[in-house]
Amino acid sequence: MTPEYIILLIVAYFSVLIFISYITSKSADNKTFFKANNSSPWYLVAFGMIGASLSGVTFISVPGWVEGSNMSYFQMVLGYVVGYAVIRLVLLPLYYRLNLTSIYTYLQDRFGNYSYKTGASFFLLSRTIGAAFRLFLVANVLQIILFDEYGVPFWVTVSVTILLIWLYTFKGGIKTIVWTDTLQTLFMLVAVGVCIYTISDEMQISNIFSYVADSELSKTFFFDDVKAGNYFWKQFLAGAFIAVVMTGLDQDMMQKNLTCRNLKDAQKNMFWFTIVLVIVNFFFLALGVLLTDYAQKNGIDAHKDQLFPIIATKGTLGLATAIFFLLGLIAAAYSSADSALTSLTTSFSIDILEIDKKKDKKTQEKIRKKVHVIFSFVLMATILVFKYFIADASVIAKIFTFAGYTYGPLLGLYAFGMFTKHNVKDKLVPIICLTAPILTYIISYYSKEKFGFDFGFFVLILNGFITFLGLSIIKK
Repeated sequence: MTPEYIILLIVAYFSVLIFISYITSKSADNKTFFKANNSSPWYLVAFGMIGASLSGVTFISVPGWVEGSNMSYFQMVLGYVVGYAVIRLVLLPLYYRLNLTSIYTYLQDRFGNYSYKTGASFFLLSRTIGAAFRLFLVANVLQIILFDEYGVPFWVTVSVTILLIWLYTFKGGIKTIVWTDTLQTLFMLVAVGVCIYTISDEMQISNIFSYVADSELSKTFFFDDVKAGNYFWKQFLAGAFIAVVMTGLDQDMMQKNLTCRNLKDAQKNMFWFTIVLVIVNFFFLALGVLLTDYAQKNGIDAHKDQLFPIIATKGTLGLATAIFFLLGLIAAAYSSADSALTSLTTSFSIDILEIDKKKDKKTQEKIRKKVHVIFSFVLMATILVFKYFIADASVIAKIFTFAGYTYGPLLGLYAFGMFTKHNVKDKLVPIICLTAPILTYIISYYSKEKFGFDFGFFVLILNGFITFLGLSIIKK
């Protein structure tokens, strides 16, 4: 695929997104930017959330993960089902009853201002790092297959990437994103379908399901070694808690749910989103089996995050596969990144600057726009830092590992708030929430070094438990 084709594809793609932004952002104000005037159809939110949940990381990393971990990731996906049920039945009713714009306002009502600011700050840190990881992955792929040939520096690639996101989100915010995410999710799913079809056709596979089932790579459940990171109950429980914190306690994901007309619509959205997400993840893993076998049979030396991009763009699968791969990659990445930028703007504006308490609406809007620009630069700077520090391990593993340390305090705060009636010494909450991740890391590290017990993604639960325990100590 020539660079000219890639540039044409990117220009056409973003022209469509900017057009959607123009249509959806007419007469937009802060209420539109933050909550889409509570007018989003639930089925659009549900469909769009699939792309935002999967992101460019899943698009590339999950298929590449199969070679080294088989289909063990599906154990976590099954855990997601439990986590999403908790969100639908417990968290959404709470958020709608309190009529929240930022979900962290709950912490202020329950514990006080220090807890509120602490929770919001952990989200801002978590989402900034997570969004930067995702965008780094896509920018790196575009750099390799396109911009290196033109001698364009990586920082220019990143700058253009962030500018394009800012361009179609700066006015309409979440209202625009509900619609653009729907389109981007469609592109991503079509891309996966086309890639599965072309690879199976190239390998002359008549029944994909039988082929995957018979493959040695299709092993899904691991009950043998309780010390291993892929032990079933570790991954299943970690998946459930990751779903709760990275969706239910995440302003990014919940902001879309809160744009629905009412609680019933939001719960419908979560129900159907869960079903479709499980199916989609299975197909990503099946694609990973096909890609790994295809690479081995054709002598292609590509592994992990490089497996899918190299086969799709530099293999023998044809121009259509390369086009749809790039379309799916860009769609998956931007459906996650655009909502991340909007949610970061929302949380910082409301939770840190508290602009909703200012009477002048024009002032509120000016501040929100400035924050939107600032976070665009923050994401840009963070991606450039990751360029020099990211390691060889799968990017998705890094994000979930990092999330275990930064989302753990949020898990502990909300669990203590919802399942106990105790109050806490509010000023001590930041100390507890900073100490918990440090203790979690120490316990996790020595557990693996001394006893061979790998907590894996289970660090999230350990971190949340330590936070909960710490809050119990400082209760009033």
